[in-house]
Amino acid sequence: MSDHQLSPSVTEALSERDLLIVSNRQPYSHDREDGEITVSRPAGGLTAGIDPVMQRAEGTWIAWGDGDADFEVADDGRVEVPPDDPSYTLSRVDLSEAELEGYYFGYSNQALWPLCHGMVYPMRCDGRDFERYRSVNRRFADATVEEAGDGSLIWFQDYHFALAPRFVRRELPGALLAQFWHIPWPTADTFGACPQAEELLDGLLANDLLVFHVPEYVENFLDCVAEAVPGASVDREDRTVSHAGVETAVRAFPLGIDAERTAELANRPDVWPDLAERYGLEGQTVAVGVDRLDYTKGIPERIDAIERFLEENPEWRGEFTYVQNGSASRSEIEAYEYLQKRVDTAIERVNDRFGTDEWRPVVRVDEMLPEAELYALYRHGDLALVSALRDGMNLVAKEYVASQIDDDGVLLLSEFAGAHEELGEDAVTINPYDTRAFADAIERALSMPADERTDRMAAQRRRVSEYDLVAWMDDVLETALARENDRDLSVTHV
Repeated sequence: MSDHQLSPSVTEALSERDLLIVSNRQPYSHDREDGEITVSRPAGGLTAGIDPVMQRAEGTWIAWGDGDADFEVADDGRVEVPPDDPSYTLSRVDLSEAELEGYYFGYSNQALWPLCHGMVYPMRCDGRDFERYRSVNRRFADATVEEAGDGSLIWFQDYHFALAPRFVRRELPGALLAQFWHIPWPTADTFGACPQAEELLDGLLANDLLVFHVPEYVENFLDCVAEAVPGASVDREDRTVSHAGVETAVRAFPLGIDAERTAELANRPDVWPDLAERYGLEGQTVAVGVDRLDYTKGIPERIDAIERFLEENPEWRGEFTYVQNGSASRSEIEAYEYLQKRVDTAIERVNDRFGTDEWRPVVRVDEMLPEAELYALYRHGDLALVSALRDGMNLVAKEYVASQIDDDGVLLLSEFAGAHEELGEDAVTINPYDTRAFADAIERALSMPADERTDRMAAQRRRVSEYDLVAWMDDVLETALARENDRDLSVTHV
């Protein structure tokens, strides 16, 4: 965690009330390895960032217990964490295979995920999946009510829990509820394709505060409410919605990263030589792409652009290597299985077409790299290719920037990623659907003068460092706590 701290007002407020986090993934998991129980700890990202805040607040974190020994070490689902110095409670919800299939693989990832990314074609709003989604949301809400009180601050994370706030509000009308939506929010025309649109919006409007990454998603959400929720009052100037006795503030705070920790790990000099030798990157101009294998990330489009670049710039053959790092994701879902085949075919085609006995233009790294190796790859990557077709934020872009401690890399960034609003001015903007322009952008980035590369990257690093994960948490929590002063609890009802 960086040396940045939450503001004194937020720190004091958290010391005076219960803080509950509700998320699908848990901060610690217990698993059996060779007959022994081991503990996996948060390595990075949002979970790692919230963990020290929870340790100071001594609150409760409610999450799905996905470790195979989770409930062996838990007392009625509860376990004190961190294991070596317990300071808060992890309350685990045990999901059956049927619940997981309907709630997670079904409705969350085959309905809400494509819908919110504006991709109606792969969307499947199966009514039976939605019933599972509702049932699991109620289970998490019940677990939350059991741990919370009317004075608690309850912070829901992401699209897995669109309905849970309404269930909690019914039982705890005085609790302070906030939610951060980590993925995009689509236009009203797109969201209207969902048969359960009104119920989803009703659930989210039980929050006192609802947060998205960028203003565009806020405006889209307000449009959806105006069209789909009868009786809701939308104040566009104040960005609030009054519905069922609750006034919900809708705000945009772009998620940050622990930039200081990222830079420290990227600065380890002993990591890159071994990594470069392992993947044949010595002496190469290296471009990197790091993605979970998902159809929103634009991976096939990226490989098509690399193929066009090598076709039109033969002088770079043997000199340029693209490293695609990322593991399979949600492979139980047909759309992801199809994507895997597309990526495999594209990589094989480019390597067969241009590769030699001594050189492969595309190096695929399927395993999850340790953080020090990942950040070394970012630091020594001359280019980063972030070609999302749609992305709520894209923290890979920010991690690459934070790792660029030599200020000599170039970020090629999709105009459809939320990160473009913060970093686009100094990135090379790409449209992943335009293969020729994407290929030209790669050539332009590689031929960019050194002083221009330095100026652009230094400006991006300042932005990522100034508005980091702690600054983001401070904005969200300060705004949530301020909502308590803005509401009249006497009219809060359902």
